[in-house]
Amino acid sequence: MTYVDPPAPTPLQPGETPPAPSGTDLLTPGGQPTGWVFNPEYQRLVDLWLQVVPLMDQLTRSLDKPHEQAKSKDVWDAPVAGRYVQDLAEYRARLGMYRQAVLTAISDQAADTPRWVPSRTGAPHAFS
Repeated sequence: MTYVDPPAPTPLQPGETPPAPSGTDLLTPGGQPTGWVFNPEYQRLVDLWLQVVPLMDQLTRSLDKPHEQAKSKDVWDAPVAGRYVQDLAEYRARLGMYRQAVLTAISDQAADTPRWVPSRTGAPHAFS
């Protein structure tokens, strides 16, 4: 089964730079231009997306194989087989809706989260 997933949050690309300073740039109280850092909240959404999609794919594959086998008359030819196939089809549909809901929530949150945020000049940062 294939899905049309919402747009994924875009991870920080090699060579990507923060927004260019402009004359209307935010100023800190000391009058210095604001520095920018990649938003850690946005990065968490990227990481979450990268964790969730493989799990959803694994769940889908775990239902696809039994569904295909159950549809085959070589495996099971009984009246109850039709109900079993219907049940599996329902589980697959529910999983598709769940996948869409979870990935849409992540995508929507990423769309509302800025990629770059002002940094605090002079504040200690890990790995800097």
